[in-house]
Amino acid sequence: MGTNISYPSNGDTAEAYLALPGVAGAPGVIVLHEWWGLTPHITAIADRFAEAGFVAVAPDLYRGESTANPETAARLKEALPLDRAAGDIAGAADLLAAHPDVTGEIGAVGFSIGGSLALWAPTLSDRITAGVGFYPSIRWSALRPDWSRYAGKHAVIHCCEEDGTSSAEEVRAAASAIEGAGGTVKLYDYPGSRHSFFNDDHPQSYDRVDAVTAWARTIETVRRLAPTVV
Repeated sequence: MGTNISYPSNGDTAEAYLALPGVAGAPGVIVLHEWWGLTPHITAIADRFAEAGFVAVAPDLYRGESTANPETAARLKEALPLDRAAGDIAGAADLLAAHPDVTGEIGAVGFSIGGSLALWAPTLSDRITAGVGFYPSIRWSALRPDWSRYAGKHAVIHCCEEDGTSSAEEVRAAASAIEGAGGTVKLYDYPGSRHSFFNDDHPQSYDRVDAVTAWARTIETVRRLAPTVV
């Protein structure tokens, strides 16, 4: 369904996977990958968004690298230049805003490290009005978000029990900051869940029931970004 594309970012170009719904008047969504990189699991999620009526773009934040090895994934995560990632996310928002099929607003959805980046995204671009983070895993001290830019915007955090549920320090800090800025945030707990419960490529942590529930909640959030028909 999707295609690989290049787009302007950081004065250079970035690569991404773009999936189209085949209809105009769609909201846009930025899909941000886990520490494994832009894997088939992530491009399949972009395709699912397109099937649900969204224009979806999944930036390749690792510039062509991906892995199934946890040690390599940890190295890639630690080596990711966050300023470059910020530019790639903002550039993806510009790409969607200029796309002829996008007339709604733009949200960001991400997983693990991408979950933190998705919650960061509305602070990076005025075009991004919602962030949905699945089990975010980057500390806010590394990202240093300007939470004030969440005024009038929305966030959802899907929290797993393995990471401490919605009572985890980093989750509470984000929720408090977003609400303090005039944004809205919803926290969802999944009792007994493990990190990466949405990733069906990892049967040791995947939970089908929780994944289905979290997907429905995510679609509900980003569908609100669709243009209102009068």
